[in-house]
Amino acid sequence: MTKIIDFQTDPSKYRHWRVEYDGDVANLFMDVDEDGGLFDGYQLKLNSYDLGVDIELADVVQRMRFEHPEIGAVVMQSAKDKVFCAGANIRMLGGAAHAHKVNFCKFTNETRNTFESALADSGQNYICAVKGSCAGGGYELALACNYIMMTEDGSTSVALPEVPLLAVLPGTGGLTRVTDKRKVRRDLADVFCSIEEGVRGKRALDWNLVDEVVANSKFDETVTERAHEIAAKAGHAGRKGIALTPLKRDFGDDSVTYSTVEVAIDRKAGIATITIHGPADAAPASVADLHKAGAETWMLRAARELDDAILHLRLNELETGVLVFKTDGDAATLLAHEALVLDNRDDWLANEIAQYWKRVLKRVDMTSRSLVALVEPGSCFAGTLAELLFAADRSYMADGEFEGDNRPVAAITLSAANFGPYPMSNDLTRLQTRFLGTPEAVEKAEARRGEALEAEDADALGLVTFAFDDIDWEDEIRVFLEERTSFSPDAMTGMEANLRFAGPETMETRIFGRLTAWQNWIFQRPNAVGENGALQRYGTGKRGEYDMRRV
Repeated sequence: MTKIIDFQTDPSKYRHWRVEYDGDVANLFMDVDEDGGLFDGYQLKLNSYDLGVDIELADVVQRMRFEHPEIGAVVMQSAKDKVFCAGANIRMLGGAAHAHKVNFCKFTNETRNTFESALADSGQNYICAVKGSCAGGGYELALACNYIMMTEDGSTSVALPEVPLLAVLPGTGGLTRVTDKRKVRRDLADVFCSIEEGVRGKRALDWNLVDEVVANSKFDETVTERAHEIAAKAGHAGRKGIALTPLKRDFGDDSVTYSTVEVAIDRKAGIATITIHGPADAAPASVADLHKAGAETWMLRAARELDDAILHLRLNELETGVLVFKTDGDAATLLAHEALVLDNRDDWLANEIAQYWKRVLKRVDMTSRSLVALVEPGSCFAGTLAELLFAADRSYMADGEFEGDNRPVAAITLSAANFGPYPMSNDLTRLQTRFLGTPEAVEKAEARRGEALEAEDADALGLVTFAFDDIDWEDEIRVFLEERTSFSPDAMTGMEANLRFAGPETMETRIFGRLTAWQNWIFQRPNAVGENGALQRYGTGKRGEYDMRRV
């Protein structure tokens, strides 16, 4: 039986990271267990990492926001002597299936984005303290921090050495952050990516590869001083966090059941149906009550459960190519829960819940499966959950009453959530992206905020792809799903990735766009993964044999 990759963990289970708290500063140590790989066949030497290491890091970052909101600065550093991080484990990449490699790279970049954005979203500033070799994906970890400090000890360096060493993509998001975030001059970036030994000291500072270089004798002291200066400016001292309690999950042979989310998997058809249940109980009466409810409040619980479900399907159900989103519940109750969060974003917890929904919805956007939303009688596509409609590649809405169905007529309710709080990676809302050529359509939709829009109105506003009545509904949905699952998954990935991200480019869209194109290409090429390719020959002393034709 294939090993199930579980994205849920907690500090008691960490094998690769540890955190020490010093008032409003957190010291995050990377101390990878060599024998703690997610799979057999490789050792995680020199603080190299695999998906399991990143799952823990993602958990650290999430808990930093919710359980330790008092933290204003996080110092990422190595607990090992003479090495910061050697990057993604090469033997793991050499032995992993292609789909795992690509999904691993996608998750690592989503995790990098999460701690990179923690300053703007949460006022938590990640500082990287580099001591020892910092190479490849290790430098990517540093690049995603907002301030990089480097010791000058004669041996510490930063590097993206994949080109001279491995013939594979240098730092999946690293190249883009070097040019877009660090704004390193193109010719110097070309030199940097072509040398195995990397760049040290003053040159690293002059080329803007790091922000500060400190004498080794004063390095630890200066890092501590800088972290406390930055944390003091954040002003988070005194905040009390909430506990991210374990998710309630039940895995069946063809299902995963949470408290607010149900996943039903039809492997023969290649379809997974994700049903999100709206809140059954009234919203907390106040922000104070929101804090008392903590991780049990519906807005946070649903976000965590949907996030876990999406990751589970991505990595563990690779042949399930179509994700069908359904909802049920009372729209007014959901909107009351949502309003408490969105109307009180000056409160740290309400803000974190809103920011988490932004990240989860981006995760949905980035999932390389066909996404379809079905608005049926009794649905609860309102506000935050309506964003799933606009994230989907297609949406179908039931028109009018259905014979024998006593549930309320299908309706969509727009709210403030659909007009700003949850931007896509292109920094536009999903409705702005949907109506890129007709921005006045967004204004028309916003004018109908708060109304329960039935099929005729929703269709007229362009909020759904098609609306069908009782007579045609089942046949139309069946034909669409049969057609979609019959198409080449490669064609679908290419089509969907191009169509989902209209509009302006950002550093984030460039990272993921290049990831999709380059990783799906480079990790298929014999120069990397062939019998005599660089990944297969790594560590043997033999250089890979390259097909020298440019493609």
